[in-house]
Amino acid sequence: MSSRTVRLDEETDEILQQLKKVTGLSISEILKRGIHAIKAELSQNPGQTAFAIFESLDLGPGGHAIAPSTSTREGVRNSIRKKLKR
Repeated sequence: MSSRTVRLDEETDEILQQLKKVTGLSISEILKRGIHAIKAELSQNPGQTAFAIFESLDLGPGGHAIAPSTSTREGVRNSIRKKLKR
């Protein structure tokens, strides 16, 4: 078991004290249950997928590749030939 130091703003600390008073639970138990609740929520709704995040990035116009990723060796060979003008 590990020990953590947590800094809370006044509003959150007041809520924590109210929860402690109403439920009779310790602060540690309240925080543990909160962590488990967030974990359960995320497992039901994982949020954005990696593709959704990638899709939202503005990567600019692109089009700078000299060959598709499926034929990188050929693209490198052609680039070297072009550079050496052979």
